[in-house]
Amino acid sequence: MIRHAALVAHLRARLAQGHSGARPLPGHAGHAEMAPFPSRTDPAVISVEGKGGRKAATLVLVYPDEAGEPCLVLTVRQPSLRAHSGQVSLPGGALDPGESPEDAARREASEEVGVAVGASDVLGRLTPLYVPPSGFSVWPVVAALDARPAFQPQPSEVAAVVEAPVALFSDPAARRRRPRALHGNPDAAVSDVPFFDVGGHEVWGATAMMLAEFAAVARDR
Repeated sequence: MIRHAALVAHLRARLAQGHSGARPLPGHAGHAEMAPFPSRTDPAVISVEGKGGRKAATLVLVYPDEAGEPCLVLTVRQPSLRAHSGQVSLPGGALDPGESPEDAARREASEEVGVAVGASDVLGRLTPLYVPPSGFSVWPVVAALDARPAFQPQPSEVAAVVEAPVALFSDPAARRRRPRALHGNPDAAVSDVPFFDVGGHEVWGATAMMLAEFAAVARDR
């Protein structure tokens, strides 16, 4: 079992290497592992470079459970929401004017799940991802806390909080596929879409792609 402190130290160092260019992150090759259909494996499609997408950020928040095993938090979006209703996602949202991805990810964590994340808790960024259906350019931000936070979900946005061990996202048994109809899919009306099975919750699409890169970074030890 990976211990929380060891994983946090690894993530901080590895993300710093990626930011400096000393050792590139898995990037779009990591995203492609969980891409919902073939066109989303093309860096020209999913790179934020040259895109006019609205900027957004998500937070990959790592914290220990009672046994010291690192976990992360996801949210089930309320069915009443207009965008991505009922889907499982990372805490996140659009950047406010003048915000950095780190500031936006921390703010969204506070608003959506009631967790205060300090600037010093941020470990670094993963590779940004352009999401064609929504037109967002998303920067995933990784942060860590020393203890499990007391989650207070925002009821207007969050139907449920889902906690998952980090190791699950590298477990082949948790990676499954099923046919899914996709609006605007240029390849087929129905695609055999990969997803993470997180306690019966299906995590797919852009969230799964970001978590696939995170898993690759976490196990690159």
